[in-house]
Amino acid sequence: MKKIQNYVTGQWIEGKGEGTPMYDAITGEVVALSDTQGLDFAEILHYGRTKGGEVLRKMTFQERGNMLKSLALYLTKRKEGFYELSYRTGATRVDSWIDIEGGFGNLFANASLRKLFPNQSYHVEGEPIDLSRGGRFMAHHIMVPKRGVAVHINAFNFPVWGMLEKCASNWMAGVPAVVKPATNGSFLTEAVVREIIASRILPEGALQLITGSARTILDTVESQDVVTFTGSAATGRLLKSHKRIIEESVPFNMEADSLNASVLGEDAVPGTPEFDLFIKEVRNEMTVKCGQKCTAIRRIIVPQDLVEDVQIALGKALDKVTIGDPRLKEVRMGALVSKDQVTEVRNRVQELAKTASIVYGDLDKIETIGADAKKGAFLSPILLREDHPFKNLSVHETEAFGPVSTIMPYKDIEEAVTLAQMGKGSLVSSIATYDDKIAKEYVINAASHHGRILVINREMAKESTGHGSPLPNLVHGGPGRAGGGEEMGGLRGIKHYLQRTAIQGSPTTLTEITGIYQAKAKYIEADQHPFKYHWEDIQPGMSLKTHKRTLTDTDIINFSNLTWDHFYAHTDITSLDGSIFEKRTAHGYFIIAAAAGLFVYPNKGPVAANYGLEDCRFLRPLYHNDTIYVRLTCKQKVDRDVASAEHPSGIVKWFVEVFDAEDELVAVATILTMVQKKQEVFVEMTDDKIEELLSKLTPDMKPTWGIMTPQHMLEHLEYTYKIASGEIQDFDVTTPEKILEKIHASLYTYEKFPRNTNFPLLEKDKLEDLKYPDLETAKQKFQEQREKYLEFFKENPEAKLKNLVFGELNRYESYLLERKHLNHHFEQFGLI
Repeated sequence: MKKIQNYVTGQWIEGKGEGTPMYDAITGEVVALSDTQGLDFAEILHYGRTKGGEVLRKMTFQERGNMLKSLALYLTKRKEGFYELSYRTGATRVDSWIDIEGGFGNLFANASLRKLFPNQSYHVEGEPIDLSRGGRFMAHHIMVPKRGVAVHINAFNFPVWGMLEKCASNWMAGVPAVVKPATNGSFLTEAVVREIIASRILPEGALQLITGSARTILDTVESQDVVTFTGSAATGRLLKSHKRIIEESVPFNMEADSLNASVLGEDAVPGTPEFDLFIKEVRNEMTVKCGQKCTAIRRIIVPQDLVEDVQIALGKALDKVTIGDPRLKEVRMGALVSKDQVTEVRNRVQELAKTASIVYGDLDKIETIGADAKKGAFLSPILLREDHPFKNLSVHETEAFGPVSTIMPYKDIEEAVTLAQMGKGSLVSSIATYDDKIAKEYVINAASHHGRILVINREMAKESTGHGSPLPNLVHGGPGRAGGGEEMGGLRGIKHYLQRTAIQGSPTTLTEITGIYQAKAKYIEADQHPFKYHWEDIQPGMSLKTHKRTLTDTDIINFSNLTWDHFYAHTDITSLDGSIFEKRTAHGYFIIAAAAGLFVYPNKGPVAANYGLEDCRFLRPLYHNDTIYVRLTCKQKVDRDVASAEHPSGIVKWFVEVFDAEDELVAVATILTMVQKKQEVFVEMTDDKIEELLSKLTPDMKPTWGIMTPQHMLEHLEYTYKIASGEIQDFDVTTPEKILEKIHASLYTYEKFPRNTNFPLLEKDKLEDLKYPDLETAKQKFQEQREKYLEFFKENPEAKLKNLVFGELNRYESYLLERKHLNHHFEQFGLI
């Protein structure tokens, strides 16, 4: 029988023992064996800290985010291969989608968080803190990657999502991971990890996988490591109390299965959309993934006079749930992960049934489609009813981790809150109500016992992700029985793997440390106007002091007339008695506008656009005849993604200080500009440069890639110039409409055409017949056709012409295509 392998210390390793069998949840057949015997866990953790950690820590947040995005795209293209394995865990297509593509979604979501971090390897948190009256002693907080590994001990129910929802956060933080999935289903985890390793997108050591037992893995964890656990509360408590965890003060994040509750609001009676939504939500949470979700609804809390209605409606909804082979389209619920899990769930149901009644389903009977119920790990949905939930506490203490839930009554919303709290802490609760006052009362009073609360009503239903769906931008965790931990949560999840440190010093020193200009730090006088620099050449502290301007009565009145802002302080000087103003006062926004007039560089340059305004403060009024000048200083640089038709750029935050004639600070603001990045990838194709390169091209030159000869290359370029000059336009654009905008926008990037890109009109791996007798003639024809292209746009500067790949192009876009295209082919022959 085949063994799945472990990926540790840079290699795939098979255990040295007999192995533990993993079973197909549908057929009962052995899928593979897992084995970790002979692994050195101390060496594995050390390898991650050194090999993977050193590389990840040096990467910037932008580099890490782009790495995650690339990995998500890579895995998404290969997703279908994972579904077949996922079926063998008992999961339907929908169940598998949550696990597989939901896991990839966590990579995408965390990748997008790079925009909220600085363009450096560590984070600067919060606002600066002045520790002195003179402003020369201050503090700021930075957060740096921990120098350990993230050890993830995961449950069996989500072999892919369970790994990636955790790893996405630690990778973004710059920390490597050692993943230990539950043995059942780890064959699916291994398949995904094999693709991740094969992609070579992650640095070596960033991910290690242990596919079986790892009982001693915590024996050598260190204080810089982070341990996360998902699973039963009992196992979590055992791990959390491990001697090494306590001795080393290792951060331990626990996310335990909990007795989540959903409440039906008193207003949500049969016939209302909220009643129907509630029934649908409970049915889904009982049957999706066979109820094997840490967020599934275990307790159904309903008004006492609606218990019968809910019981009947749920019974009808569950009647529609078909059970069997998850590969079949007609099947809505597959199997539990193993027969051992079936036994476990049956035992828990029997405990609950000592006081509660089974009102739907049968532990001993089940009908299946396309599968043998005796061979697979199948179980009917089981609905119980507990009429005395304040007396019989088993329903608040015993969890059947499968398609099992219990109805219980409440008299008023206060009782509903109490019942929800009796679960002693859960990951999620929900309430179905269209009465926002009921929603508020429940949420405010129940929030202390739940990590997340969903309010279900008709307005959000179509877009809701549901009761049981943790989202990467929200905290996933809960108090008490749920473990007391927090996972994901956007920035919060990433910060779990960072060390927060308070830094004290002078503004100048902290500017250097944080990479963000701090007020009252020394200025770096710019050699030229800062707006003349490209994004790469601008540095925090770079500064410009402007000339002065006097604000006149006419300026203020004209601004009022232009903006229609006729506030009395600007226009009615007879009404100033008793106000804070002494004379006609300049508008605050006029001060900002006047400041811009002083510091803006008028000529075209790298600054592409005004991107916004932050932190605007007016420290004292400015009156007519007051004189001001501005100090413009680069505060911070923030990288940005460009997806539309614009050149690569970043955001520069400028600290604007407005001073009066006595050098007193009167206003401050932070303005944002979009600044273009340098184009250093492509050689500009001037007439002289093209002439120089053509002179080097000889008939015997061989291409670095592809099969073209030098003459084929020139004849191809000549043909594309005929398209660019409008001589050939009788064709259809070959790029599909749904991606044309994206392909068109790629002209503006500084990315080269991929090697071996195939021109749509050329047959792949076959050379066309040559038109001209020799290379010199081809050079001449190429030059002549290029002249026609330049002449066309000189005579028709507003023209737009079709291109086979990029759609309609204007003059500038044709130039961008020409530059990329010539660089591509001249590089192909080693000319540049």
